[in-house]
Amino acid sequence: MLRNSLLYLSRQPRLFRFVRNNRFAKAMASRFVAGETVDSAVAAVQRLNAQGISASLDLLGESVTNEAEARASGAEYVRLVDAIALNKLDANVSVKLTAMGQDIDDKLCESIMRSILDRAQQYGGFVRLDMEGSAYTTRTLEFFERRLYPQYPDAVGIVLQSALRRTWTDVERAIALNCRVRLCKGAYLEPATVAFPEKADVDRNYVTCMQALMERGRYPGIATHDPEIISLAKTFAAEHGIERSRFEFQMLYGVRRDLQDQLARDGYRLRVYVPFGTQWYPYLMRRLAERPANLAFITGNILREFAGRRKNSGRLNA
Repeated sequence: MLRNSLLYLSRQPRLFRFVRNNRFAKAMASRFVAGETVDSAVAAVQRLNAQGISASLDLLGESVTNEAEARASGAEYVRLVDAIALNKLDANVSVKLTAMGQDIDDKLCESIMRSILDRAQQYGGFVRLDMEGSAYTTRTLEFFERRLYPQYPDAVGIVLQSALRRTWTDVERAIALNCRVRLCKGAYLEPATVAFPEKADVDRNYVTCMQALMERGRYPGIATHDPEIISLAKTFAAEHGIERSRFEFQMLYGVRRDLQDQLARDGYRLRVYVPFGTQWYPYLMRRLAERPANLAFITGNILREFAGRRKNSGRLNA
């Protein structure tokens, strides 16, 4: 019922218009979305860079329905890559193929992606292909391997989700290709036929895949907010002589900022995914609808962060 309600709300344009003009709603969203413009996203990345944290910029917007929309999305990403170079940001970009016309035509999507990758390669930049639901996994990985990676091996990478049963095989394939992987758990609500229904199994698969990527992969992104898994990664790196320069931790903008600060202070490489754009309301509602447990997750992280800051403040005042 909650999932259906969230999806319904995400499709209400009148509500979206109201929320976009509501000061309180925008203030709440600002914790997780870096505004609506490139300038606001650049400012957010500059603040992160000042803390020694890298970023990946994600222009919000997913599946498009016509060629004009796809080309407009691609042009926005080219401008975004230019903005990163112009402002000398420590950042890359994250792209959803459905926003570049994947559901319209593969040749169209390839043409748009090549325009983005050509510009990123010109600056020595990097583009991450985001992974969507399991219906797109095979299509995305085949598109990456056959159409993009051969020409842009240093400029493009993929995302794999430990929630999917197939991911160990995909990790081994990525290691063999020597391509860069962002490993996350996955926020999509998937059928048990393709995904692990139990969190313990998702976590177990994550750790197995993570260790393989850290030991044999090419600069993996360890995308998690789980302190236990982060601790396991640190221990594994120390025990196997894996230098910190060979991997990075990755987190979402606004989530566990206390943990982000600590990793940066401890000298670990960290990249924060920074979403921005006018589609922030549908984005947040769909993310919650895909897995309503995310609502409790986000709320719990805010409370833990607040409690941690109050505890530290008490120590300073003692």
